[in-house]
Amino acid sequence: MKLKTLSTAILLATVPMTGAFAAAMDRSGQSISAFLQPGNYFEAGISVLDPTVSGTANANGSTLADMGDDYYFPSAALKLQLTDHFSFGLLYDQPFGADATYSLTDPALSPTGEGLFRNATESTEVQVKSQNISMIFGFQPTENWNIYGGGVYQTVKGDLQLRGLGYGGASTFGSYNANIKEDGSTGWLAGFAYQIPDIALKASLTYRSEIDHDPAITETFNTGLFAGFNALPNSNTSITTPQSINLDFQTGIMADTVAFANVRWVEWSNFSIRPPKFGTASANPAVAASTGKPNGFDLVAYSDDQISATVGVGRKLSEQWASNVSVGWDSGAGNPVTTLGPTEGYWNVGLGLQFSPAPNYFIAGGVKYFWLGDADAQSGAQFNTPVTIAKFEDNDALAYGLKMGYRF
Repeated sequence: MKLKTLSTAILLATVPMTGAFAAAMDRSGQSISAFLQPGNYFEAGISVLDPTVSGTANANGSTLADMGDDYYFPSAALKLQLTDHFSFGLLYDQPFGADATYSLTDPALSPTGEGLFRNATESTEVQVKSQNISMIFGFQPTENWNIYGGGVYQTVKGDLQLRGLGYGGASTFGSYNANIKEDGSTGWLAGFAYQIPDIALKASLTYRSEIDHDPAITETFNTGLFAGFNALPNSNTSITTPQSINLDFQTGIMADTVAFANVRWVEWSNFSIRPPKFGTASANPAVAASTGKPNGFDLVAYSDDQISATVGVGRKLSEQWASNVSVGWDSGAGNPVTTLGPTEGYWNVGLGLQFSPAPNYFIAGGVKYFWLGDADAQSGAQFNTPVTIAKFEDNDALAYGLKMGYRF
């Protein structure tokens, strides 16, 4: 069945966008499949996501136009088989992120000059970016086993502005801005893999630790009750990116055909961000009287952990061509959700195609279509309550990617 080399020919055809539009701020899926390739190997890829996320305001039914911005994220990997028993790898990805802007065209402004997520001249916007470099060392005591671990260096940064009546209007949090400076910190990963090359069977389990950040942050309130807070010194805020577990499996099922699956768990229920000035303002007696939260509230938080799964089949079509089809599901990270990312999980279908001009290199591309889960959206002040301010339904996203690989 030629399964010993078939797994390489087919699974490399999967496009580099395992997560793409996952729960909370999960993006890349943090795959280590490149590190588990045989011999010396290099790959580079890029994925692009084009979401459409719109909804309606609960108060008056007005339309909230598409707030999901397009974005892209690159990836790269280098794996070296140093000896028969030791390997080394460097993996680059952008694991977490957010990119959203509420349109200035909807809804209609209120008499005070404010809409739900905007004022007359500005809209609510959020951008979060992260980068990971994973350095992995592997030990292969036999042909079947691979035990690996290593360090991770991660950076995070972000920009946010809240506007509109959804955050209390310009008198409170509807004039809040935060600029989170880029911060670098370290974590670790560990795992093991088992394979039977003759039947293209490979299974791996990988744990990634949470990573603590303490970035500098600049916070301002343009107008209103908390404008006086601008005189307070800026400081740092605490951000801990979540721990995760990836389980990957593949096996040959017939001549020239491989089945594959991935399951991922991410601990978003323990994630929150509460910048210093924002936290102080949220515990202000005037705010606490209206929210019922005397200890304040978070800027962003999630109620549930994320579980996602992808299953598919790949097939070698010829000596130069291979393809695959996959189906994916994501649980989301709780509902109601934050207004800064108002979707709850997804279903998706994907198609991938790989062309190998020679046995040692390939070009792969693919596309995924996402049916995004309906969600009720709430501000941070409403977290852990049934109160919501908008509903987002019948949304979707299109992702496409390109990857090139070289074996040497």
